[in-house]
Amino acid sequence: MKHTMLTGAAVALATTLLVAACGPSPTTGGSAPGQASTGTTAAAHAGHGGASTAPPPKPLRASERFVELKPPRPYTPAAPSGGTDEYRCFLLDPGLTGPAFLTGSRFLPQNTAIVHHAIIFQIGPDKAQAARDLDARTPGEGWTCFGDAGVQDGAWVGHWAPGADETLFSQKVGYAMPAGSRLVMQVHYNLLATGGKPGQSDRSAIRLRVADGEKGYTRLATGRLAAPVELPCASGESGPLCDRKAAVGDLSHRFGAQAEQTVGMLGEFCAKGAAVPPGPTQHCDSPVEQPATIYGVAGHMHLLGRSITIDLNPGKPGGRTLLDIPVYNFDDQAIRPLPKPLTVKAGDTLRVTCTHDAGLRTMLPALQGLPPRYVVWGEGTSDEMCLGLLIWSPAGRSQG
Repeated sequence: MKHTMLTGAAVALATTLLVAACGPSPTTGGSAPGQASTGTTAAAHAGHGGASTAPPPKPLRASERFVELKPPRPYTPAAPSGGTDEYRCFLLDPGLTGPAFLTGSRFLPQNTAIVHHAIIFQIGPDKAQAARDLDARTPGEGWTCFGDAGVQDGAWVGHWAPGADETLFSQKVGYAMPAGSRLVMQVHYNLLATGGKPGQSDRSAIRLRVADGEKGYTRLATGRLAAPVELPCASGESGPLCDRKAAVGDLSHRFGAQAEQTVGMLGEFCAKGAAVPPGPTQHCDSPVEQPATIYGVAGHMHLLGRSITIDLNPGKPGGRTLLDIPVYNFDDQAIRPLPKPLTVKAGDTLRVTCTHDAGLRTMLPALQGLPPRYVVWGEGTSDEMCLGLLIWSPAGRSQG
């Protein structure tokens, strides 16, 4: 993702993220902007398996039309390398013969028992053939794609996680979609219930809200703010994976060497070369490199998450909190639109802070039976993340 706040090595690690529903943003009820609803510990961390019925789409606005896309056949996921997670990418063609803007999107999970989250990437027409070739030479529907779209220069234009719906901004904003663009729908399948073995199938879909033309809209991008996770085993827990080195080695075995590299680069960037002290709360400061306008924010953790915040210029005059979720609920990961768009300037600082709780591991049915482990940043459902999302328009992308 080119338009992230991170720099240098941290840009590379930013592409290994997950997380939660993106697109223009939302009218979800029950919470004030930038805040989340509260819930009990069990309900807030229930995770997967609830019924999912897509609400009726909000009415089309002037010049918009709907496009619904899905893979041609169901896919039955199987986790590689003895893990319990698979990330699968599916190539979709929105059929754009002219330029357009993506002004909204709604991921439609067909099987919520195994779908953990999804990210939608846009690839330009110059990369479409490479994506088709990758799809053709990979057995089955789509291809395995831990970390990113598996195709160069994929731009994050939408996402879904439990609790997220289509999000619509009142401003005329959208993600630019050149003629001939393709979409890659990356779906994270959680196979804890089957121990990673094939079981249920899925044929999730995406409903796009498209405005044809190349003018009249402010161009959006998705910025990502990541912080380390260094969560030791809880008091009373013991086992081989409570050793950090063993836990990181297990992560690398399940997801490849890039997973271990991400942990290292994230710690180096956020701690400025020092070791990240273990503990339940971690944060990372990212410098703003160019002026931008922020329209909405969201936060993403996995099942051990307790709270997450995004702050602008913390501890400085005029600093403010953009996102405050004091009781994190895995099933409420909607984007929160800001009360009004916020302009940030080069030299500003954005901080994401997360608190995780290893004690939740014994309380959650989805994690019971798994061996205790030292938890670091990772892509598995039993691993953790600390991720802030910005729906924003960086300088130089302002008008179509």
